[in-house]
Amino acid sequence: MIKFFRSGNPLTVLLLFLYMLFIKFFYLLHPSPYLADGSEGLMYKLLVDWLEGMVGPSPFFFTFLALMLLFLQALLLTRIVNNHRLFAKDNYLPAMCFLLLTSLLQSWNVFSPALIVNTVMLWIFSSITDLYMRNSARDVSFNIGFALGICGLFYFPAVLFVALLFLSLLIMRAFRLAEWIIGLLGIICPFYLLGTWLFLTNRWDMISELVNIRANLPVITDYKVWGALIGGMLFFVVGWLLLQRTFKKMLIQGRKIWATVVIYALVAMLLPLFSGHFSATYWVLAVMPVSLFAANVFWSVTNNTIANAIHMLVIAYVIIMQYFSH
Repeated sequence: MIKFFRSGNPLTVLLLFLYMLFIKFFYLLHPSPYLADGSEGLMYKLLVDWLEGMVGPSPFFFTFLALMLLFLQALLLTRIVNNHRLFAKDNYLPAMCFLLLTSLLQSWNVFSPALIVNTVMLWIFSSITDLYMRNSARDVSFNIGFALGICGLFYFPAVLFVALLFLSLLIMRAFRLAEWIIGLLGIICPFYLLGTWLFLTNRWDMISELVNIRANLPVITDYKVWGALIGGMLFFVVGWLLLQRTFKKMLIQGRKIWATVVIYALVAMLLPLFSGHFSATYWVLAVMPVSLFAANVFWSVTNNTIANAIHMLVIAYVIIMQYFSH
């Protein structure tokens, strides 16, 4: 099966959709309501209230919406990777790996603020990859900051992705203080606009819900969470090690983009530790960059038998965790 996803044939999208239905069908059989654990931002609450007003508190609707978001994110991630030639040829391995890794944990398939942030982060990541080719990045820095501010309205700890913005500017470009300041102004702007709207509509009492952050040091006892974390970390480490074989042969832009992907993954891994209420659900933010390293594992293992064996092993684990564990 891996050989089909190695192909850049657009018809692979249909196979990818069927693949998603296969590995995530359990979540449609046992749908979950949207996430509301106290970490969500004000805009997420307003969005969920609006959706509930239209369709009611339907677990199937919110689960279906979550899966469609994941599928869309998988396609957009693959498009970004192929546009910037992070692999030697176009392929759909990043999309396959993203759908596979998000199936490791049920909470990664629940409609949550993290899924909305992930969608916005795709645009942010795409903008970061273009920084190297620009003469001036002030407008891009502001736009990225503004997008991060919007993410913060759905899940406030997402503003910590400002570390990704600053480190990406350092990696991609020569240091220019103005670009950093403009990026910070961009982050503040959505909060200022929403605060103004709350004031003008006499909803100022909701202003306290804009900022929701607290450091956590959780004790994880759920073996399914440990399984998902260990699986993701193995792909991350092995994918990075295999990348070193071709890293020096890449174009400068390609090497810089891969470096930002590492920063992206590390920052995303830390974000759930600053949630108002810790939940492993928010580690889905790290699955997206980790998926690129998982894709590199399947790309680098040229022996189809070995690649398919790894793939089937992960699928077997997913099915066992879904249907035969409690």
